[in-house]
This record gives sequence, C-alpha cells and structure tokens, in this order.
Amino acid sequence: MIMSQRLPFAARLLRQLTRMGRPFLTWWLSKPGNVRGALWILLAALFFSICVVFIKDVGQRIHITQILLVRQCVMFVTILPVLLTAFPTILKTDHFSIHMARVFLALFAMLTGFSAVIHIPLAQATAISFAKTFFVTLFAIMILKETVGVRRWSAALVGFVGILIMVRPDADGLNGWALAAVFGAAAAGMVMIILRYLSRFERPMTIMSFQVIFVGVLMLPAAIYFWIEPTGEEWLLMLGIGITSFFGQWCNIRAFRVGEATAIASLDYTRLIYATLFGLIFFSEWPTLETLIGASIIIGASLYTVLREAQLGKQLARSADGRGYNN
Repeated sequence: MIMSQRLPFAARLLRQLTRMGRPFLTWWLSKPGNVRGALWILLAALFFSICVVFIKDVGQRIHITQILLVRQCVMFVTILPVLLTAFPTILKTDHFSIHMARVFLALFAMLTGFSAVIHIPLAQATAISFAKTFFVTLFAIMILKETVGVRRWSAALVGFVGILIMVRPDADGLNGWALAAVFGAAAAGMVMIILRYLSRFERPMTIMSFQVIFVGVLMLPAAIYFWIEPTGEEWLLMLGIGITSFFGQWCNIRAFRVGEATAIASLDYTRLIYATLFGLIFFSEWPTLETLIGASIIIGASLYTVLREAQLGKQLARSADGRGYNN
C-alpha cells in the first residue's frame, strides 16, 4: 500500500523535473559543438584539479598505494555494470602483453605523478605533467615511425628546456620529486602511444577494463603492506579522489565528442590556474619565479605542438587519449 502510494508521487516528480529541465536541454543543444566542448573540458579540468587537492591532502598520512587502490575500486564500481554484461569476453584479446605493458606504465605514471603532487607545489607538479605532450612526440618518432619536422622538434626541445628550469638543482641537490613528475609524464606519454596502437583493433571497453582491473590487482599487495586505518575524513577524501577522477574523465570524453580537438584542447591548461589557486588557498603555496617561467615555456611549446598537429592533420597529442585522461 505504501509502495503503491510512493510510485505515483515518484513518477510525478520525475515528469516535473523532466519538464523543468527541457528548456535548459533545448538551450544547451542549440549551442555550437565547440562551445559545449569548451564548457565540458573546463569542467573536466576543475574535477581533475579537485582530485589532486584531495590527493595532496590525504597523502600527508595515507600511503600513495592505499590511495590508488581505493581510487581503482571506485573506478571499478563505475564500469561494473558493463563488465557484468560482457564478462569474460570483454577481456578476450590477442594482445595481452601489450595491454599489460600499458597497465604497468600507467601504474608507474600514477605512482610517480601522484607522489609528486603530494611532495611539491600543485602548480609545479601540474605544469610538469603537461610535458607528456613532448614525450608523445618523441615516442611517436621512435615507435610509430612518425615523421616530425623541424618545427615540432624545436617545440619539443623548447618544452624540455622548460622542464629543466622546473627540475633545477637547489641547495639540497636535484629536486627528486620534480624529477619523479618528469618520469611520470614520460610514462604517461608512452601510455598514450600504446593506446593509439591498441585502439586500432581493440574495443574501448576492453582497453579500459584491463586498466581498471589489473592496476588494482597489482596495487593490492603494496596497499595491504602499507595500510593504515583511515579516519572518516580520509575515507571521504579517498572516495572523492575516485569520484572526481571518474567525472573528470567522463566530462573530457564528452568534450572531445562534441567539440573539435584543436578548438578545445588548449583549455585544458586552465588546470594550471586551478592548481595555482588551490595551492595558494589550501596549502599556502606561492609559485616561484622558476615555476612561472618553466610553466609558461612548457604550455607555450605544448600549444604550438597541438596547433602544428592540427595543420598536419594528426591527432595524437590533441586527442582525448593524447591528453592523458584515460590512464
């Protein structure tokens, strides 16, 4: 009796919400694809920036492997309905070793990149992460046998100068955590190359399922070893890491689905603005002059690479995968 009374109310509520949301949907769909894509990618940048704030905060006490395990569990839950409907055929592949190479590289990229976020200023870690664009160029030459002209070579070299400025030795020697961020960017660049190769003959869900499942499996022993009981707040932060990662990736996919990559990819660099503001507000981190100079060089060279690929009809560094969101 109670259930029968609730259902009509729920149905009426759903119809009312649908009716109220229809004008907004009509307005939204009337906008050009690049406008919608730009808004999606700005939202994605915000989610990813909030994610690294959570990582930096909870990482002061919780080991990075424990953080990543919880993140992978949240990501696993999000794709579980698809896995259940297609398991085990969704994991069927003739390229198991390539998938696992991608998994190991993604794991390394996350461990080094997230560790850098914890130990160095957010703006510096974020700026160095953009260096994956140059590594994609380098690996595309080495592995995909892509021909690169003088201009893109020059952009890559200029970008590496920006990296050197940010990883400079200080009074205590080489900045080890900044160097870890560089290695993470290199691994992420290699992941992009493998994704590009796998996407020629594998289903997207197969690629994603391997990453979500096996990164979690590989992380499990270390996470158990370093495990400490989180507080309620730390549990919320770790769950927030998984949720913001998921929504960031989802918004990014939507962005590149409705907008042209060349028109919207550059907006991803708003992450550096978010990182600078969040670092200042939450961690009292003032970006150094070297960080500002190095970040400007890296972003400038990255933007040139993206625009150059557009002129040449390529889409590796400017695509959704090439931006590094599907690690």
